[in-house]
Amino acid sequence: MLRVSLRFYAELNTHLPRELRRITFDRTVSDGWTLRQILESLQVPSNEIDLVLVNGEPESLEHLLRQGDRVSFYPVWDSIDVTPITRVENRPLRRLRFVLDAHLGKLAHHLRMLGFDALYRNDYRRDDLVRIATGEDRIVLSKSRTLIHTNVIEAGYCVKSSNPREQLIEVLRRFDLWRSAHPFQRCLHCNSTLRPAAKDSVVDRLPEKVRRLYSEFTVCPGCGRTYWKGTHFEKMMEFTRRVYAESGEPGPPSA
Repeated sequence: MLRVSLRFYAELNTHLPRELRRITFDRTVSDGWTLRQILESLQVPSNEIDLVLVNGEPESLEHLLRQGDRVSFYPVWDSIDVTPITRVENRPLRRLRFVLDAHLGKLAHHLRMLGFDALYRNDYRRDDLVRIATGEDRIVLSKSRTLIHTNVIEAGYCVKSSNPREQLIEVLRRFDLWRSAHPFQRCLHCNSTLRPAAKDSVVDRLPEKVRRLYSEFTVCPGCGRTYWKGTHFEKMMEFTRRVYAESGEPGPPSA
């Protein structure tokens, strides 16, 4: 038997029993155990691990443990560039493409509002999410811990809050997306990237009041919807400003 010391950082602690969170603790394991087996024994999903240091040196999850090893596990920290170090997986540090499960429709709407690529349909099933995530290299956002912890999901996050505004803040913090937002660049309904449109090309589909008051428009090439900076736009901007203010962030980029 071997005795090793373990420490988990940041949100990885949410997977541990409360008494083991944010401390260094010892664990006895069998000879021949790997770092991956340590994670499995503690029910910490390996796809949330970005870097492991053993006695201060980076190692893969297949590294064999030795007596007295000091092991530190780190999550994907998008605000810290660890690429000069040997990381657990050879993958980009930041990926901003998401696919959301059927329970996160309002979160998908909010992410699109801030310009993030967020696929969503209210009839997505587990197999759909796995297929899309694998085929399109997307991060899965789900309320299901069982789904996120499956080995077929390379990158995923289990959203904890049930409040859509809090969900948005949670995801922005988890992936450090505050400075990556580009509000109102995507269709809120189908996720396509919006394109500028001349007024005369959309005038026949506009309400009379909108024709008189507005001159700048964007259109969705996917579903054909037309957007302008009216009262609904102002309400969304105010919502976005409140989210940034409550989170202590300087503010979203201007739309």
